[in-house]
Amino acid sequence: MNDGLELLPLNWINYSDFYSLLLRLFINIFFLTIIIRFLYYPKTKRKDYLFTYYLIGTITFFLCFSLKKLDIDTGMGLGLFAIFGIIRYRTDAIEIKEMTYLFLVIGLSVVNAMLASEITKDVYHINLFELGLINISIVLLLYILEYLWLVKHETRKIITYDRIDLITSDKYDEMKEDLEKRTGLKINRIEVGKVDFLRDIAFIQIFYYSSEQAFSNFGQSNQ
Repeated sequence: MNDGLELLPLNWINYSDFYSLLLRLFINIFFLTIIIRFLYYPKTKRKDYLFTYYLIGTITFFLCFSLKKLDIDTGMGLGLFAIFGIIRYRTDAIEIKEMTYLFLVIGLSVVNAMLASEITKDVYHINLFELGLINISIVLLLYILEYLWLVKHETRKIITYDRIDLITSDKYDEMKEDLEKRTGLKINRIEVGKVDFLRDIAFIQIFYYSSEQAFSNFGQSNQ
């Protein structure tokens, strides 16, 4: 007895959606590879973020592609997208550049998964011109900023400094020389923060151009 309910036929695969998924996934991974492996990594040498960016970009793409099939309004969609803004890596501080790339990877994956398409006569069409224009524009902008315009990337480290006798402005050059000798970095500028006279320590920030250093852990700040 089915009480008037009619069983719907089981559809194992929707070829139009399947081909759309494959095409969009290829485009997404292709441009993510350009951004992550060929624009970001040569500048930072951070292999841990390569792992993070690829996985977050891919899971964001699949999540948005799946949600596109649901009837959700704009507010619900933005709420789901805001989940990624709540997730923070509490173990280590993430610098603003890495956070920018993270947002870029997420945003580009959302665009590649949800850019408007149309269905005509049961044929699924993707606007490849718009999709390509958006991805290529972002890649070109990143290349210009990283390699043509903002050639020097200023990195900073927070250091607990034990020589508070050198933190005065008249001994700035002496403090800079001492820090360069002890850290092995060619320092661009120094900012003095909190000073603890009880323990004779000061928290200072040193700024340097990563491209000018023979070696350094550019991506992390030390205390």
